[in-house]
Amino acid sequence: MGRTGSSYWTESAPPRSAAPPLEGDAAADVVVVGAGIAGLSTAHELSRAGRDVLVLEADRIAAGVTGHSTGKLTSLHGLRYARLRRHRGASAAMDYADAQEDALRHVVRLCAELGIDAELERRPAYTYTLDEAGAEEIQAEASAAYEAGLRADAVTDTGLPYPVAAAVRVEDQLQFHPGRFLLGLADDLIARGVRVHEGTRVTGLREVAECRLALEGGGAVHARDVVLATHFPLRCHSSLLIRLSVRRELVVAAPVEERHAPYGMYVTTDDGIRSVRTAPLGEGRRLLIVAGEAYEPGSDGVRERFARLEAWARDHLPGFADAPSVHRWAAQDVHTSDGMPCVGHEHPDTQHVYVATGFGGWGLSNGVAAGSLLTAHLTGAPRPAWTELVDPRRRLPVHEVPEVARRQSTVAHHYAAGFRTGRRCTHMGCELGFNEAEETWECPCHGSRFARDGTVLQGPATRALED
Repeated sequence: MGRTGSSYWTESAPPRSAAPPLEGDAAADVVVVGAGIAGLSTAHELSRAGRDVLVLEADRIAAGVTGHSTGKLTSLHGLRYARLRRHRGASAAMDYADAQEDALRHVVRLCAELGIDAELERRPAYTYTLDEAGAEEIQAEASAAYEAGLRADAVTDTGLPYPVAAAVRVEDQLQFHPGRFLLGLADDLIARGVRVHEGTRVTGLREVAECRLALEGGGAVHARDVVLATHFPLRCHSSLLIRLSVRRELVVAAPVEERHAPYGMYVTTDDGIRSVRTAPLGEGRRLLIVAGEAYEPGSDGVRERFARLEAWARDHLPGFADAPSVHRWAAQDVHTSDGMPCVGHEHPDTQHVYVATGFGGWGLSNGVAAGSLLTAHLTGAPRPAWTELVDPRRRLPVHEVPEVARRQSTVAHHYAAGFRTGRRCTHMGCELGFNEAEETWECPCHGSRFARDGTVLQGPATRALED
């Protein structure tokens, strides 16, 4: 097996100099922590609304979760609409669809206005099943998505090189280069005078009369409001914490001749989840991108999971087996017990701390939509219709209780095991597992990741591992 590491998006993004780390103290109207798509979308809209914004990124822009995604910007999110209609009603499904479609339009406008070459391509999106027993569920999703206002229908012809039992197709969706998009947003922010600092890790947050953020290595930032767009919030009230879980997903990508490239964007929950799309390479070639093999961080057998995913791609997608090279990387997603994102006030008692998390694998459109919602919160503008649907303070419905209880039992097990093994996460003390494919220590409870030498790679942990 070849090298596993940074994504194609980070490797192919235009070269640029890093924004300098923040040295000393600072103050702003709003501090946005995290420079992924949710953080930069929020910062961009707030700056246009006249707010003094400061952006802090622990690593590099486009090097985090957004830069390791598959780059699918679509309103079709698996089988979400049927579930929403069933548990929250048809109007909730419509509100969610409107938020996603608004996000797609917003990205198109920004790329045109700012001259960002994000390799935007209009393509249909599909959710499909290979199993005839799942066809009824697909039909229900097509009906719910259509009723929610999407251009959705049920089909069996998808353009994939293998037959499917049933599929939902939604027309006029987007795929793009997430790294190019983020860097374009960042460049525009900096050109407009917004302070953007990379290599600046926030290690603590206190909210009293104002918010105070402590920085790694010393220094502090004071702000009226703080937006935590750090994937898993570095500060997380127990009422939100119990709703969140983390999964990693593997990605393999290889150049193929254009004649072998499927036209649309595809996802199925069959075979442990499989996601397929392509990206332009030029000279009659496209990059075939396949994701799947979702697993809990810290689990064993990641190399074997990569091997299964590559074997599936070779067996199902012409041209993949003959590719001269294969990119391998992994993405990490935060999921919620009800499948809905959490965007808004972190918990019932906070006034000035906001979060954007729980996107469940659909963070590109939801991240852009979160920027609009958080800007409305912070400026007093009219809030969009989906505000209550994604409020982190929303009530835990009865049907979620078993899943939340199961999740907390698993967390308790990992927490107890951390005391036995001695290799404990610096966030809350859970047992760590070693990912041999990426050579990282990973926390199964909340997704913190550490390099072999103990350096923090991904939060919510803010302290390195002890020797």
